[in-house]
Amino acid sequence: MEKKQTYKLAFSSCPNDTFIFKAIARQLIDLNGYGFDIALEDVETLNQKAARGIYDITKLSFAAFGSLTDTYALLRTGSALGLGCGPLIVSLPGRSLNDRNRPVIAVPGMGTTAYHLFRFYMDDLFARINPAILPLPFEQIMPAVIEKKADFGVLIHEGRFVYQNRGLELNADLGLWWEEKTALPIPLGCIAIKRDIDPAVACDIQGLIGQSIDHAFLYPSMADDYIHIHAQEMNEQVIQQHIALYVNDFSKNIGKQGEAAIITFFKKAWSSGLIETSRADFFAC
Repeated sequence: MEKKQTYKLAFSSCPNDTFIFKAIARQLIDLNGYGFDIALEDVETLNQKAARGIYDITKLSFAAFGSLTDTYALLRTGSALGLGCGPLIVSLPGRSLNDRNRPVIAVPGMGTTAYHLFRFYMDDLFARINPAILPLPFEQIMPAVIEKKADFGVLIHEGRFVYQNRGLELNADLGLWWEEKTALPIPLGCIAIKRDIDPAVACDIQGLIGQSIDHAFLYPSMADDYIHIHAQEMNEQVIQQHIALYVNDFSKNIGKQGEAAIITFFKKAWSSGLIETSRADFFAC
């Protein structure tokens, strides 16, 4: 087969992403002649690098994608949307967001969907509070709360499964709040591709990601060392919980309900002034 172009592909080290992409990374499926230079980064780092156009295909927070639609288009495969999978606000026991007029809140980056949801939630229920925001890599949020560098933390990824073991308690489930307000799944992360890449190539790559997901579900233990090597939380039970929660039918295809969730999220972000109004033709193909 004639060798096609190599593209820079980036995603996070979280188990849902490594599960989705392991068949591509380990070439367990026919890549149809495409080559990929793969990088794994924290999602907020990916958001920031996407603003500079570093990667051809990249995982992004939906919040970050909303400000980058002139540069990137959305693929219909590989996304993280779902019910019961939203960010959590946690603290040391006995705390309330009403405790102080200016609590310190640790968040996993200002460009993340988690931060946007936190802002939506605060505007809805705690508008009088003006929190101080402390952006941190997601794995540093629980330690910051435990060490009292922050009053509250907004958890994503594996943190939602282990915070109770670290002596923290739940203050709010932002995903549940979103679902009650909208009756829609929460759009967390997406896979985006540069708009200057040929649409036919974008569709090919979208299909490869779909094949990689199918392969991962058919052969879940094959190349599972790829997941374990990169996981922040090495406990096998936590890894499996993470995959089960974040890799679902929306990952295979965003679908109409997923599209409605994305549009609703962006409208809320635009009206809140968190992102500028951007183009509405989100999808690459």
